[in-house]
Amino acid sequence: MNDGRYFGPVNFHTSQNLLAALLVCLAAFYSGGAADAKAAEFLVGAATTSITPDKPVALSGQFHTRVAKKVESPVTATALALESRDGDKVLDQAIMVSCDLVAIRKDIQARFRERVKSRLPGFDVRKLFLSATHTHTGPVMVEGNYVVPKEGVMQPAEYVEFLLDRLGEVVVKAWEGRKPGGVSWGLGHAVVAINRRVVYANGTAQMYGKTNRPDFRSIEGYEDHGIGVLFFWNAQKKLIAMAVNVACPSQEVEGRSAVNADFWHETRELLRKQYGKDLCVLGWCGAAGDQSPHLMYNRAAEERMRKLRGLTRLEELARRIARAVDEAFEVAKNDIRTDVPLVHKVEDIKLPVRMVTDKERAAAKAQVEALSKNQRYRRKQLWYQKTIDRYANQKDKPDYDMELHVIRLGDVAICTNPFELFTDYGIRIKARSKAVQTFVIQLAGAANGYLPTEKAVKGGGYSAVVESSRVGPKGGQVLVEETVETINSLWPTPEKK
Repeated sequence: MNDGRYFGPVNFHTSQNLLAALLVCLAAFYSGGAADAKAAEFLVGAATTSITPDKPVALSGQFHTRVAKKVESPVTATALALESRDGDKVLDQAIMVSCDLVAIRKDIQARFRERVKSRLPGFDVRKLFLSATHTHTGPVMVEGNYVVPKEGVMQPAEYVEFLLDRLGEVVVKAWEGRKPGGVSWGLGHAVVAINRRVVYANGTAQMYGKTNRPDFRSIEGYEDHGIGVLFFWNAQKKLIAMAVNVACPSQEVEGRSAVNADFWHETRELLRKQYGKDLCVLGWCGAAGDQSPHLMYNRAAEERMRKLRGLTRLEELARRIARAVDEAFEVAKNDIRTDVPLVHKVEDIKLPVRMVTDKERAAAKAQVEALSKNQRYRRKQLWYQKTIDRYANQKDKPDYDMELHVIRLGDVAICTNPFELFTDYGIRIKARSKAVQTFVIQLAGAANGYLPTEKAVKGGGYSAVVESSRVGPKGGQVLVEETVETINSLWPTPEKK
């Protein structure tokens, strides 16, 4: 009976078939059966290579020149190649490369795509992106930023050629080595990152400010202690690679004058000891513009525990990350997917630039004039000069062009941005994403400074002043909206009938 109308006798077997069909349709929808997110054969390839220079090199990440004459730990690049197929038909693809570098400088990704495309037949190189772990003890890649000795030191342009050659080898190896496999995912937790912006009674903020002052009032922002992990398996269910998303830049030993991958080296060593010596590990730095591993308070207690364990600070951070990975693995190993939908969207979006005021331009000009008297301060002089240049161009170029990658992989979303993105933005994206789990990767593509929040700009200080950020809070919210919209478009809402 329905609305008083009778439709005749019900056939039991027919109703069973209708119910079964309905359940199949519902299952297809909720497992991601949207037309553009079709489940199919899933292929995986991964490879790792050293990008450690073979001679002394200047290091990036500080305002003064440092020349590394030794290697404390190798810097590496790890490539992950993914593809979904329906028979011979390619449904979608992605190649992601994690590099132990401070950033991916302006033209490096574009140059690399152009160089490698002939070696990747059938692959759209726009669906390849590079990201950096943000180690401050990796090689300089831009000519003129530092005063680099001409004799006995690898020049920045020379290192870039070396880097592009190594990246080409590892990407081709990963792509050509892709085979049917599976993926699983999980979430662990570890205290690795600590918000590094200290707020005082007068409302000002300072990166790495002292917290034992009488006028100390708070740590400025939230911290994200979630450790997202993607596990990749071959057809025999052997773990071959993992991507570990930590909302923390790798800069525990940032002031040293030696090549060092920071805590990612010790982390990889621990993970390979646990999961296999040939494991490929991608380090993905989450939204962490206002975070670092440096202790801001509780130093004595933290250091006592570390010493009692007999660990270095890098080993302690690695221990925490590895335990979080173990936590995720215990669950994820029982949920390996081999027919996951893979959708990779690449969008060109525009973000409003942070406008330089007349007052800010005048202050920057005064700094340039003062610093120009000593070549030792060349890096900082150029930092201020860029602000002056922005002022001259901002009316003609009010927008910043950004390349956004959003990937759906089963119930997981992966999204990128090129900034040192303050953590609050990453949390906004994760909170509004329709994905079960969302991975945010900062410093992907052509890096372009910090992206601070409104409260950070009000507090001021390095990382929030205009010299630190080409895009400000208004652009940050546009980035959030564009990213969330793109992610959620891959999880369509069912039509109401």
